[in-house]
Amino acid sequence: MTMLLLGGRIHATGVPDATAMAVQDGTVVWVGQDGPAKALYPDAEVVRLDGAFVAPAFVDPHVHATAAGLLLTGLDLTGCTSSADLLDALRTAEGDTVWGHGWDETAWPEGRPPTRAEIDAAAGGRLVYLSRIDVHSALVSSAAVGHAPDVAGAQGWDPVGPLSRDAHHRVRRVALRALSDQQRHAATRAFLRHAAARGVASVHECAGPEISGEQDLADVLAMGRADDMPDVVGYWGEIGAFGLARELGLRGLAGDLFVDGAIGSRTAALHEPYADAATTGHRYLDAGDIAEHLVECTIAEVQAGFHVIGDAAVSAVTDGFAKAAQTVGRDALAAARHRLEHVEMVTAEQAERLASWGVIASMQPMFDAAWGGQDGMYVRRLGERGTSLNPFSMLARSGVVLAFGSDAPVTPVDPWRSVQAAVHHKTPGSGVSARAAFTAHTRGGWRAAGVDDGVTGMLVPGAPATYAVWETGDLVVAGSDSRVKRWSTDPRSGVPGLPALDPGVELPTCVRTVLRGNTIFEKR
Repeated sequence: MTMLLLGGRIHATGVPDATAMAVQDGTVVWVGQDGPAKALYPDAEVVRLDGAFVAPAFVDPHVHATAAGLLLTGLDLTGCTSSADLLDALRTAEGDTVWGHGWDETAWPEGRPPTRAEIDAAAGGRLVYLSRIDVHSALVSSAAVGHAPDVAGAQGWDPVGPLSRDAHHRVRRVALRALSDQQRHAATRAFLRHAAARGVASVHECAGPEISGEQDLADVLAMGRADDMPDVVGYWGEIGAFGLARELGLRGLAGDLFVDGAIGSRTAALHEPYADAATTGHRYLDAGDIAEHLVECTIAEVQAGFHVIGDAAVSAVTDGFAKAAQTVGRDALAAARHRLEHVEMVTAEQAERLASWGVIASMQPMFDAAWGGQDGMYVRRLGERGTSLNPFSMLARSGVVLAFGSDAPVTPVDPWRSVQAAVHHKTPGSGVSARAAFTAHTRGGWRAAGVDDGVTGMLVPGAPATYAVWETGDLVVAGSDSRVKRWSTDPRSGVPGLPALDPGVELPTCVRTVLRGNTIFEKR
């Protein structure tokens, strides 16, 4: 049976005035105008779009499904504006185990997060795990510490404040084990449905021994195979875990395989100390470790990749790729399409070298929206260095393939807002065009997972019918003139959304998400 979409605006490559699209057996077979569509497919099942905008569905190439779901079902701390707010939220949280996420102390009036004594007083003896917005440190209760073996002797231990590095990972594992299977499954399901409702048809689960666990990854992958869920592409951040990769059918030993940490937690590895602390962060892998992993993965035809943020970490990765190329050859290394997550502090010279090795950069535009600019967290932590992070345009000019996503729960799954943030980068000259940003969040995500057949992520004959339908309209933009302005959500016509980075302005609403012809979300 043929399905015919009529009366919309179809973002179809090569057909700029398309209003109709025909789908058969999960594949796009025709795009064009309504009149010819009706003549060519007179017996088709008709879906009337009533002017809605149809575009390739989004891909989010870096998520942590269960943790992101726990932000939906657990304690959301992203709105806390002070240490007192966080403690108030903790006091009212339900359950013997409290899992929370999202605090960011950089703009709080106290200038610091709560102490462990303050957490204990609000926790009332409960096991508490509260991850910072970047998930590279966490506030925990003494009850949680008491269940973590040898945590007091681990790197990153602090008897008073947040835990980082290995101490954080040990307590995080304790907190994950304290959750029931029902809680984990409900959180994962909530997140995947949430992603589908945002026009996302595929997510890349970036799991690892310090992040979730093998069983959680297996459960997330299984849930992603359901008919009403987005695709889930699996990654595991552990060197040498080829047996697990084969067992679970993983795309790669990549994702959050940590070379360093995060800027907000001062664990990203820097060449020079942080502007607001006497530390250069922490690097977990050196160039030799990185090269060995790249060589092994290239030979095994498994995608390799690393979490890399600070400039010292990017240098180590660049040196590691150079060493690996000497062993397996540049062509073999480039053909493997290895990937880097975040890669925030990268120079033009490094970008050109990474492009020559076929590297894909999985990046998060909402990082700049949240922390960029002259008065943002990046500048507070790094000084003037903080204005040169996430250089999307420079990477694109160098030939690095960009894949945009969220790193949920670090930033929310909100693809149009992400596209908008990539266009309106807070550092002039670092943003990309609306078309490039949209492509990075659609086709770029498929390419990051090894799907580069020339049609997936597009709406052209022969492509999988994977798309989202969006309602748009006239919106009043608050301001002195209060004039009505029309949203432009078609990447062909320029920047999607007005005004730039204003979180109070409503973006297009997803009314349907379709994966290979199967509807995985429909607005009721």
